[in-house]
Amino acid sequence: MAADTTTADRRQEHLEPTAARRLSGWLKGYKPLTGIPDELFDALGRPRDHWLSLLGDFAEYPEGEFNSRFGLATRHIRDTGVSYRIYGEESERSWPLNPLPLILGQKEWGEIAAGVIQRARLMEALLGDIYGEASLVADGSLPAAALTGSIDFVRAMRGVSPPGGRHLQIYAADLGRGPDGRWWVLDDRTQAPSGAGYALENRLVLSRAYPTLYNAMNVERLAPFFDAFRRGLAAAADRSDPRICLLSPGPFSETYFEQAHLARYLGFLLVEGDDLVARDGRVYVRTIAGLKRADVILRRVDADFLDPLELNSASRLGTPGMLEAIRSGGVVVLNMPGSGVAESKALLGFMPLLSRRLLGEELRLPNVATWWCGQPREREMVEANLDRLAIAPAFNARLDTGGLTRPQLVSDLTPEARAILLAQLRDRPGDFVGQEVVRLSTMPVLRDGRLEPAPFVLRVYAAWTPEGWKVMPGGFCRTSERLDVRAISMGEDACTADVWVMDDKPVERMTLMASKEEVKVRRILGHLPSRAADNLFWLGRYLERAEATLRLARSLCTSLMDSETALHTTGETLACLQKLLIEWGALDEEALGAPALEAARNALHDQKAYGSVIYLVRAAQRAAASMRERLSVDFWALLLNLEKELAEGAQNPLSEAEALQQIESALQLVAALSGLSQENMNRVAGWRFFDMGRRIERGINTCRLAHTLAPDEATTDDLDLLLDLADSQITYRARYLVGLALTPVRDMLLLDPYNTRSLAFQAQTLKDHLAVLPSLLDDGMLEEPSRILLPLATEIETADARNLTTAKMLAFERALMDLSGAVADRYFLQGANAVPTLKLSALA
Repeated sequence: MAADTTTADRRQEHLEPTAARRLSGWLKGYKPLTGIPDELFDALGRPRDHWLSLLGDFAEYPEGEFNSRFGLATRHIRDTGVSYRIYGEESERSWPLNPLPLILGQKEWGEIAAGVIQRARLMEALLGDIYGEASLVADGSLPAAALTGSIDFVRAMRGVSPPGGRHLQIYAADLGRGPDGRWWVLDDRTQAPSGAGYALENRLVLSRAYPTLYNAMNVERLAPFFDAFRRGLAAAADRSDPRICLLSPGPFSETYFEQAHLARYLGFLLVEGDDLVARDGRVYVRTIAGLKRADVILRRVDADFLDPLELNSASRLGTPGMLEAIRSGGVVVLNMPGSGVAESKALLGFMPLLSRRLLGEELRLPNVATWWCGQPREREMVEANLDRLAIAPAFNARLDTGGLTRPQLVSDLTPEARAILLAQLRDRPGDFVGQEVVRLSTMPVLRDGRLEPAPFVLRVYAAWTPEGWKVMPGGFCRTSERLDVRAISMGEDACTADVWVMDDKPVERMTLMASKEEVKVRRILGHLPSRAADNLFWLGRYLERAEATLRLARSLCTSLMDSETALHTTGETLACLQKLLIEWGALDEEALGAPALEAARNALHDQKAYGSVIYLVRAAQRAAASMRERLSVDFWALLLNLEKELAEGAQNPLSEAEALQQIESALQLVAALSGLSQENMNRVAGWRFFDMGRRIERGINTCRLAHTLAPDEATTDDLDLLLDLADSQITYRARYLVGLALTPVRDMLLLDPYNTRSLAFQAQTLKDHLAVLPSLLDDGMLEEPSRILLPLATEIETADARNLTTAKMLAFERALMDLSGAVADRYFLQGANAVPTLKLSALA
């Protein structure tokens, strides 16, 4: 296919000579596949105008600027942890994004949008009949086995009236272009379509990389779609200002980042199955203030795992009693459980007939030709053409060992796999479909500075809104490295691209910000889910524990330096450092007496030691990942950088100076995280639990350091080390002109309310936090955390440093540990006994 030189030359007339040569080279070097439609060229082999405009602007960039722009923009992907997970893998992968968007003209997009809306209407009508009158099965239009064979058919939802009369709130269609240049539906997504959040992230990155070009090309914005989607969910509730939750399978879901991103962007509450409890026909969220009603649940959990009482009893992702609450009308769950049955490939072959029957219309977007083998005539046709068709599971479920998980050519299978497939086809023909092999259209991608064609699949989303169905202008595009690919999933060779829909006129800019008349001003502490409070609490503890361990390791390193300020260089004081690290789990017991540098390295990088710095930082990262939607981009980026620096430092043995440098760098990052939490987090419940975790951990660590390094027989080296670990040397020297003495050191570390690292300061701060947290019973009685903390705080306030003993310091430490357990029992571990907040009234 050759480019139309007249069209290309017209575009090049407006370019500088260097840019014109660059554009000409790109077009001449691009070799689309023969007989396959390509997005860069039209059917006559001429470059499309919008592609010429885009590539012409790219060609005008100075040498290296294109890569620089995209490189800077994609740092956002790394810094914010944009990622996905392949099923079965433990680690996440960084999000793969192509520098070039898929560009679609307004006319072409209008045809796609109309076809997707028709498809959504058809799916809604089909689900309404399946779970309602079942007239399609009764009159023979649809075989019953094509429905009941699917694990996504939920019999318990038969006869249940969906909220607002709708089964679907969001629908997606996977589209490709066939050899005739028409768009074809490859798959319907009616269960819980993913990818919309990733499409939003792709748009954010590319609009940052090419802001001027993005605005000049009149790219339709995504914000209006998400605004309408949110309004549609709110309208499904039976009360104004509803609580909308996004139900996630959890951090090990393949698309957890996207779920957290959507929850943050749309202002939804991200919850997991254990965060919810079904009771008396309603669903509640477990919060630190008791149970709070969940009005609308946007689910990303497959229906089979939604309710272990009525569906999959082995599920740990759902909530017992969820289906009963749906039947009672006490909660709106969207898409409705059972809607996933419409995704079955077994139904694809019936769609033209169903469209005529249910809508009275011909399909605007045809299916890939599909034959369900559960029908004798279709099975015979498939068996007669095995080498020309793709065979796929009929019900989107993994078959027996060796079975298919996606469409595949029989001719591509090994003899062993072919024999297994044929045996399964003979034994259970209804589990399979045959599909026409349609090679996908290609789009240009940039590889090593050259334009190359790549097959792609476009997922387009439609959401039900108060104004009817609305289609996202663009979608989620996936490309493949393999030129013969027929279906693309996010596997090892997949990449993604933003999708730009060109408008014919300037696009109105819009955000999700509501007008001032629509929103009542509120200042509230917030109903924090118990799981989020738990993770924030432990995030604070892990970071504080990591900082304390870093300070111990730093003292080990400075003990090796020839410095007059390093007094704790040898002897019992150095042994105390190693004993502390052993007690904290950063070193093995055998490490006592080992060289200081070896101990410092292990305390930093031993991945098996539960108290090592790298272990603690990764534990903090896991806790943070579980409520990523509540953390700022800067906080997450700093946490990732901290883990990255420690992991890189573990690759090679470090010298004394290198180890000290890494420790200092890590301490600076921890300090930055602490600063962000103090200055950038609102003083609501989440921040308080994060800070409570830090304060309890700091108080415990201070007590341990004090009774280890400041006993009655403490030496000057011990006291000097203690002040260094508590970052209090400057304050001590400014306050006391005499040398180190035991009583003033104890007072500063334990009883001084002005020292931010003292035990007294932690106790007072914890009192402030507990005073504003909600109570379960409005009866004026103290709850258990306050019963423990108030006597402790009073004892610390009235104590005299001259009378402090090791036993008393140990008692302080035990009281803080009891407080930690009481906080967990009160706010985190709400099991079957969880209750709504109760307001009591009585005569004064």
